Amino acid sequence: MTAPHLRTTALAALILALPLGAWATNGMNLEAYGAKAGGMGGASFGYENGNSAMMNNPATLGLRQEGNSLGLGITSLMPDVATRMNHPLAGPLSAQSGGDQYWMPSLSLVRKTGSLTYGAGILAQGGMGTEYGTQSFLSNGTGLPMRSEVGFGRVMLPLAYNIDDKLTLAAQLDYVWASMDVQMLMPDGSGHASFSNGSDFSGQAKGRGWAFKLGAHYKLSDGVSVGATYHSKTDISDLEGGGTFTAFTPGGAVPIPTRFRVVDFQWPETYGIGAAWQATPELMLAADLKHIGWSDSMKTFRLAMNMGAGWMEGAMPQNWKDQTVVMLGGQYMVAPGVALRAGYNHASNPVPAANLNPLFPATITTHYTLGVGWNIGGGHSIAGSIAVSPKVTQTNPNMFGPGLAGTTSHSQSTVRLNYNYNF
Repeated sequence: MTAPHLRTTALAALILALPLGAWATNGMNLEAYGAKAGGMGGASFGYENGNSAMMNNPATLGLRQEGNSLGLGITSLMPDVATRMNHPLAGPLSAQSGGDQYWMPSLSLVRKTGSLTYGAGILAQGGMGTEYGTQSFLSNGTGLPMRSEVGFGRVMLPLAYNIDDKLTLAAQLDYVWASMDVQMLMPDGSGHASFSNGSDFSGQAKGRGWAFKLGAHYKLSDGVSVGATYHSKTDISDLEGGGTFTAFTPGGAVPIPTRFRVVDFQWPETYGIGAAWQATPELMLAADLKHIGWSDSMKTFRLAMNMGAGWMEGAMPQNWKDQTVVMLGGQYMVAPGVALRAGYNHASNPVPAANLNPLFPATITTHYTLGVGWNIGGGHSIAGSIAVSPKVTQTNPNMFGPGLAGTTSHSQSTVRLNYNYNF
């Protein structure tokens, strides 16, 4: 096989093999940001939910008292992913992903003075993948690793202004970075693509750019508020990094140094509206609706490779569906400064069965959440939450080739812990 033909075949195979979508909550979007909202099913647009409002509705930052607020947070995403197939010769085969815990930290500082609230925050927006190792049936006896990891993060600069005692408006600028690792076999048997650095926090292929958010909050009465927010689609550079394409030739495996470029990989536009009702002095109820525009950002996946003879690019349809996310939650004050929370989050699976890939599950649909908050005193408070997502099983009838079906199952738990110091 000639070198140009080898490169063209490898690129086409990689394009066919690499559907995207590494986080499995609301598609690639976490179902909640911050432990308070995390305990309430992600509902957060209509009430004050701390510094995490930078990811939820930045207008609610203006609902706090004057002063400063330092926030520290950590989220642990714990997926359980497995893939199965019934091979016509080898019989039933299964592989369990070893990628079972991903950490996402956050740090923020917000100040309110008069009618103006501003600050800065940094957040590992998400991070997940799969780790099938070198010995599962997915490696097909080659001893080569099969793994994936996608990560997004943001530095956020919000500005909220209280127009009057009822209306608050906000705008926010986000600096965004994205990274990706992929190690996988080509479905046509031509080779193995690998761009990966093994880091828990940053992938080998990287890109950076910008996005913005807008928010509004309005108090209809002393007990009822509504909020709305708009998060723009990101504008980040192509994700680029070095790696290796190992070509399988009659003479053996031939590693070829390769530059990889994921072209125009963007986080989608999202927007939503929500309400909060202080039903009694102890009980607050909240409900949000959010739209996530996957059909635009995940319509086509484009990948380029350069093995030394220039860039070649290919594309494949993804055809993800938009999601409407329903978020419901409640908070009950069981004692002064002590809150118990519960919630529910649901959205349909955005990934068509024909695009399901064992390295990139994104099929979770439902989350049940519980949380607790404690105002310790002296300006200190802590909050924790857990979200449990029941198993979702989906089958791609041609996952491993025409007529070779594969089934991926996925469940997960998400734990959040936040600390705030108001001074």
